[in-house]
Amino acid sequence: MSILSVEHVIKTYGEKILFDDISFTISEKQKIGLIGVNGTGKSTLLRVIAGLDSVEKGDIIHANQFHIEYLPQDPQFEEDLSVLEQIYYGNSSVMVTLREYELALMDLEQDPNNQKKQEALFKKQQKMDLVDAWEANTTAKTVLTRLGITNYTEQVKNLSGGQRKKVAIAKALIQPADLLILDEPTNHLDNETIEWLEGYLSKYQSSFILVTHDRYFLNRVTNGMFELDNGKLYVYEGNYETFLEKKAEREEQAIIDDSKRKNLLRKELAWLRRGAKARTTKQKARIQRVNELQNKKTIMKEDSLDISIGSNRLGKKVFEIEELSKTIDEKILIEHFSYLVVPDERLGIIGPNGSGKSTLLNILAGKIRPERGSIEVGETVRIGYYTQNNEELDGNLRVVEYIKQKAEIVKTADGSTITAEQMLERFLFPRSIQWTYIRKLSGGERRRLYLLSILMLEPNVLLLDEPTNDLDIQTLTILEDYLEVFAGVVISVSHDRYFLDRVVDHLICFEGNGVITRFQGNYTEYMEMKSTEREKQALEKQNQEDVSKQINTKVRRKKLSYKEQIEWDEIEDKITEIEQRISEIETEIVEAGSDSEKVSHLYEEQQKTEEILEQTMARWEELSLIIEEIEQN
Repeated sequence: MSILSVEHVIKTYGEKILFDDISFTISEKQKIGLIGVNGTGKSTLLRVIAGLDSVEKGDIIHANQFHIEYLPQDPQFEEDLSVLEQIYYGNSSVMVTLREYELALMDLEQDPNNQKKQEALFKKQQKMDLVDAWEANTTAKTVLTRLGITNYTEQVKNLSGGQRKKVAIAKALIQPADLLILDEPTNHLDNETIEWLEGYLSKYQSSFILVTHDRYFLNRVTNGMFELDNGKLYVYEGNYETFLEKKAEREEQAIIDDSKRKNLLRKELAWLRRGAKARTTKQKARIQRVNELQNKKTIMKEDSLDISIGSNRLGKKVFEIEELSKTIDEKILIEHFSYLVVPDERLGIIGPNGSGKSTLLNILAGKIRPERGSIEVGETVRIGYYTQNNEELDGNLRVVEYIKQKAEIVKTADGSTITAEQMLERFLFPRSIQWTYIRKLSGGERRRLYLLSILMLEPNVLLLDEPTNDLDIQTLTILEDYLEVFAGVVISVSHDRYFLDRVVDHLICFEGNGVITRFQGNYTEYMEMKSTEREKQALEKQNQEDVSKQINTKVRRKKLSYKEQIEWDEIEDKITEIEQRISEIETEIVEAGSDSEKVSHLYEEQQKTEEILEQTMARWEELSLIIEEIEQN
C-alpha cells in the first residue's frame, strides 16, 4: 500500500535540471536507498519529500495525519536543552513530564526514605503513563546508550560534534513516524556505532529513505533503490547488490537503443541529402523526425572517473616511527608507538572517534609535533594529505582556476600529459561547469574537487583522513580502483568497512588511552577475530558467574524496593483481572458460533492473554520468594 506519492516533479538549480518530471511512490515498510553522483540533487529530493523545499511543478501526496521524521546532514540544536529534552523537543507534553520526573527522582535519591517524596515520584510515574512518556523515556535512554551517550542531563552546548550527531540520530529513530528520512546518517560515526545502526534499521517497522555512501550498510538495510541520474529517477526492487545487476542491464539496453537511434538518424539524413524534389507532407514529417532524433540526448554507459595520474619515484625509506607519544588536553592519544612504513604499504587506521587517529596523520604530515619520540621521513617522500574538512576552498575562485593553482599539466602513469581541463572532465566536471564558482558546488562536488587537487600534486604517499565522507559511490568505486594500482604508499583513516576491505591489507587499531595494536588482514577479518574474542570472554565470564553463585551465599535483602512494593500490592488484582478476561473470551467464542473470522481473532487473543497470565504468575512467585527471604531475616 502506497503511503506517499510524488507526481511529475520538476526542479532546477540555476541552469541545472535536478528533477526532470520525476514520479514515484513509497509503500508501507519500504526501505529505500537513494544514490547518485554528487550534485545530482539527492539531499534536495529528501528535503522536497520532507516538505522543506519547493519545486517548480509537481505534487507530493500523502495522508493528512502523515508524520515525517527527517535527519539532515547538519542538524540544528537548541543549545540550552539537555540531551533528553532535545530528543523530545517539539513534543511539549512528553518533554515537560520527563523533566518533572527526572527532578522528582533526583529529589528522592537525596532522601530515599521520605514518604512524601516517594508519593510525589509515584504521581509523576502515573503522569508519564498518561502521556506514554514512561516507555518513551526508557526507549530514549536505551538508544542513546547504544549510541554512546550516557549523560542524559548534559546540555547540548557541551557536547562534541560527534556526540551531537548521535543525539540527532537518536531523536530521528525514537520519534514515531510514517516515513523516516536520513541524509548521510553514517557520516562521522565509528564502525561499532554504524553496525548497531545497521541492525536497528534492519528491524525498523516503518518506511524509510536514506542517502549513504556505506555500501555494506546500504546492501544490508534496503529492499528498494532509487537512482538519480541526469534529472531522471530510476526505481529498482531489491538491495544495493541487486541494483548493481539491474543497472548494468539497463545501461547495456540503453547503449543498444542509442545505437539503433543513430542508425535510423543516418538513414534519414541520407534520404534528405538525396534532395527529393516533392515538398510533400510526408517529406516535412521526415524532416521533423530527423530534428527529433538529433535533439534526443545520447545515452552512454556511466561516466568513468579515470584518475590514472603518475606519481613521483619513492625510495626505500618512507616513515620510521620510534617511541612516539602524544597527549592533548591531558588525554593520552598515542603512547610509545613504533612503526616502520615501507614502500607499497596499504595501511588502515581504525578506532573510536577522538582516540587519536587524525592526530597520527597530522604528525606524519608534519602539521603537529609529538611530545616524545621521533619520526624520520624519507628524502623522496612527497605527501598528498586529504583531510576530513578539506582545505578552505575559495568560493570566489572558479573550478578550473582552483585546479590550475595546483598544476596546469600532470603526467599519467604511462608518461603522457593531461591538462587541468582534461583532468576536470575525468573527475566528472564537464567543460560546461568548469567556469562555475566553487561556492555554487554541492558539498560532495567540493570534496571531489578537493580530491583531484591532492592527486594533481603527483604524490607518492597518500594520507587519507575519512576519504569516503561526502563522496558519492561512483567516485569511491573508481578511487578504490585507482588506489589498487597506485605506485606508492596509502595510509587511510576510515569508518567505511567496504573501503577498508578493498584498499588495505593490514590495520593499526586505536584501543584508547594511547594503546595501539596491529592486525594483519582487512577490516572484515579483524571484526571476525574481535567477535571470536568477545564470545570467548562472554563464556569465561559466564563460567566465573556460575562458580561465584555456587560459592557465595545469596545477598540478604532487608525490604522490597519502592517499585517492587507497588508491584506486589497490585499483582494479585492483576492476576484476577487476567483470569476474568480469559473466562470472558471463552464465553465469546461459544457465542460467536460459526463466525470463523471472529472465532479466529478470539482464539488469538486467548492465547496472548494466557501467555500474559503465565508471565504474571511467574513474577508473583518471584516476589513471593523475595518476601519469604526478607521475613526469614
